[in-house]
Amino acid sequence: MKNRLRLLRAERDWSQSDLAAHLGISRQSVNAIETGKYDPSLPLAFRIADLFALRIEDIFSAENKETEE
Repeated sequence: MKNRLRLLRAERDWSQSDLAAHLGISRQSVNAIETGKYDPSLPLAFRIADLFALRIEDIFSAENKETEE
């Protein structure tokens, strides 16, 4: 899953540790989400979206969108 988390975090001049503290997760989890190694749970995705005042779809998107035939 692709995401804009690193960009959104950088816009606020937050470190991964800062974002982790806001979300109540570890810095390693933030890194794993940003690098696409881990997809957040739905509740965590909602917390991320709420924190940035965006919709989940504005932050996360499918990496390989299938085209309809």
